[in-house]
Amino acid sequence: MLRLYTHPACLLHDPGPGHVEQPARLRAVLQALDHDRHAALDRNEAPEASREQLLRVHGAAHVDRILAGAPQQGTQWLDADTAMSPDSTEAALRAAGAMVAAVDAVLSGATQRAFCAVRPPGHHATRDQAMGFCLFNNIAVAAAHALDVHGLKRVAIADFDVHHGNGTQAIFEREPRVLFASSHQSPLYPGSGHEDERGVGNIVNGTLSPGAGSHEFRELWDSLLLPRLQAFRPQLVLVSAGFDAHRNDPLSDIRLGQEDYAWITERLVALADTHAGGRLVSTLEGGYDLAALAACTSAHVAALTG
Repeated sequence: MLRLYTHPACLLHDPGPGHVEQPARLRAVLQALDHDRHAALDRNEAPEASREQLLRVHGAAHVDRILAGAPQQGTQWLDADTAMSPDSTEAALRAAGAMVAAVDAVLSGATQRAFCAVRPPGHHATRDQAMGFCLFNNIAVAAAHALDVHGLKRVAIADFDVHHGNGTQAIFEREPRVLFASSHQSPLYPGSGHEDERGVGNIVNGTLSPGAGSHEFRELWDSLLLPRLQAFRPQLVLVSAGFDAHRNDPLSDIRLGQEDYAWITERLVALADTHAGGRLVSTLEGGYDLAALAACTSAHVAALTG
């Protein structure tokens, strides 16, 4: 049975009117997951991440800035894209904590796979900077927890968000126990993720040109990213599941459909089954057309459920 982690606090983080990373995103996802198709989900409340868990991947000054940064009312802007509202701190703690709890669940054998329906997203947050709508790097916190608490030697992070996960790459580019494999549009925000960015041999970036579609996406994963993931033989697979490469998404120029997200999810589940005892944890990243986000998340979760 697939475990779902979420929390009502993640609906209360509000970057303000007109912002694309809006509470309606998570409402659309949760409504899609309330469908009979997903009746078997094991639903769990996300705990808050601890300071110790956050400090594995973030500097103390950054953690303190986010913990103390929520305004009493209104919106506090951290940069041109990233804002905090009165409830943002708890939402960010729950989003990171969901991933930690999910890793504990799959590594204890309580479940094989888990999906975290949370926001704010995380993969742009660097060690010392919130950016790109992201406050803490949720997937990086989870990977570091798997390494340091559970003693894993090989953790793979697969990121198919249309924007490069610059924060995740920067946090782990000198950590050979983590393989980061990403497909993303280029050129596009944040401007990183070129194929010559290789870390210590543990970074694999695959770029998609504007206008690319299903054929190019699947060929990229089949020819470059999945073979590298297979060769790494991960003991745990973590997924940054962004659905903003959909053809209807307002923030990109890639033309995927929900069937492409089902396809890549099935491939990643097979990878986990082969090398990691089936252990896979996925977390919501981007996706800004509400109907497309709901449909793609539903397809992703159905493929995770198997």
